[in-house]
Amino acid sequence: MKMKNFEESVKDLEDLIEDLEKGDIPLEEAIKKFEQGVSLIKYCNKKLDEAERKIEIVLKEDNGVKTAPFDENIEENQQEQHTAVAGYKKLSTDLPEGER
Repeated sequence: MKMKNFEESVKDLEDLIEDLEKGDIPLEEAIKKFEQGVSLIKYCNKKLDEAERKIEIVLKEDNGVKTAPFDENIEENQQEQHTAVAGYKKLSTDLPEGER
């Protein structure tokens, strides 16, 4: 599966989760979708980690890294993405430790 940008990957993952939650697809197709979801989770987590490192670099001060709390008053689209990522992280807890 060729990875797209982060937002497209999040949307694809949301669609996969929705399909799996319906529970009306054959087992083999569900397994394939689950595997695709795992790949998307890994990709999205990697992109989030990269973004966090970039932000830390930008915020770096002479005496260390300045951190700030997450702004809960984000736009609706960003909130949907945050909710989706939380769902993916929940799914990733089912993965063995080395595959997260």
